[in-house]
Amino acid sequence: MTETVSEAHGPQPFAHLGVPNAALYREVLLAFARAKERFIVHLRPEDVAAELRRENDEQLAQALQKLVEWGNLRADADTGRVTTVEDFHRRRFLFQLTAAGHAAEQAIAFYEEAIGRRGALQSVALADIADQLAALSALAGAADPDPAKAHLLLLTLAERFSSLADNAQAFMSSLRRAIDFSDGDVQGFIAYKERLIDYIDRFIADLANSGARIAALLDELEARGHERLLVLAARREAADAVPEGADAAEARARAEADALASWRNRWRGLRDWFVSAGTGRPSQARLLRQAAVTAIKQLIDTVGMLNERRSGRSDRSADFRALARWFAEAPDEAAMHRLWRAAFGLTSARHLTVTADTLAAEGTNPPWAEAPPVRISPQLRRTGSYERRGRPNRVQDRSEARRLLREHAEREAAETAAARARLRTDGPTLLSELGVLDPRTFRLFLALLGDALAARLPGDTEVKTVTGDGSMEVRLSLVPDGGLVRVVTEDGVLTGPEHLIEITDLAEVS
Repeated sequence: MTETVSEAHGPQPFAHLGVPNAALYREVLLAFARAKERFIVHLRPEDVAAELRRENDEQLAQALQKLVEWGNLRADADTGRVTTVEDFHRRRFLFQLTAAGHAAEQAIAFYEEAIGRRGALQSVALADIADQLAALSALAGAADPDPAKAHLLLLTLAERFSSLADNAQAFMSSLRRAIDFSDGDVQGFIAYKERLIDYIDRFIADLANSGARIAALLDELEARGHERLLVLAARREAADAVPEGADAAEARARAEADALASWRNRWRGLRDWFVSAGTGRPSQARLLRQAAVTAIKQLIDTVGMLNERRSGRSDRSADFRALARWFAEAPDEAAMHRLWRAAFGLTSARHLTVTADTLAAEGTNPPWAEAPPVRISPQLRRTGSYERRGRPNRVQDRSEARRLLREHAEREAAETAAARARLRTDGPTLLSELGVLDPRTFRLFLALLGDALAARLPGDTEVKTVTGDGSMEVRLSLVPDGGLVRVVTEDGVLTGPEHLIEITDLAEVS
């Protein structure tokens, strides 16, 4: 054994990771960790050898001794099988993980799990969160809520929400790595991309449906007084706090305040995840939906690129390889020169100055060998450009054109502002009550109506959306048995089912 470590004071439970024989040390420590999971505390060297399925030789004995020196293991004298004086004097040890060694194993396991974690999009967790919120809402409506029940419901809610958020983040990170390194296994990537896209698509639909329900439950629960449930949970947690100092009541109050602050922070995180705070602060659920949609597009683009590659589509590197092969197969040097000119066209250039004499000579169309020479400017040969003599072009006055463009832009802005003001409603309004719309107002109305209808899911009767520029909000609700409505414009009549529409100009609100 040649491993050496510094003679620092205290345990060094991670020292075994940086020595040449680290693999053996990891196997030994994993054997002790598995034994601890089976509630076995002590192991003899032969037990370790049997666990590793190897010989109980000198190398294993030295590995155990080094782990004792680093503080991962503790060695105690094994007197349980002593039957003679010779057995007593022979060195026999029982080994067990120390507190530092156990903590190091947990840290390494957590690190390896975090690095290799792929995550998942948990649609079931969304349903569980909604169910827990519904139960909490029912509990908040009671006159005297049960503290134990409220605490357990909040603990389950926090655990499911934390799992959902962590797994979603890990999944999107692993998906990004899968797209970036799709060249490693092209066949496997193309084979599973359809299932992956379907998986993401189903989660997006579940997130849209469950997210709306969770947001409504959060509003309902806050209206019923969620703070009271948080106080009950904090008070119950503070009951287990260890009293410090002479004043136990003060220590308990401090523990209760800390627990309440922690629960408020978790609740804020839950609300920020599912409820948007205006157009400038979308919820994390909405951002996750956008990221998932972008990931689907990237998957499709990557698959298209891989299919193009597999179909043999030429690229620059393939072109140069083919050209190199043609050069190698050329019969002589003259053929190589012809190939060079055909491929790159890097031949000497003839600069021609077109003058009256040049045009007169060109009309006779003589052979190049018999044509008179053309005199060119030395500057043209030296710099590749020729400056024409004479007066420069007059500078055009474009102030009038700029004035017309400015007036046109101002007129369009005014017409758009008038159309926005015309369509803005003070509350829900029937489509049949909109009145006659001018052409520009009607075009803006069609754009708003199209955004709302595009955002409505199948089966929904109400939808709320914001325009792409974030300037206007549209809320559209189907009127049951409302019949057909006629929206009159200067260009014609638009016919469709009756709806209640509410249009808010967010620029005016802010």
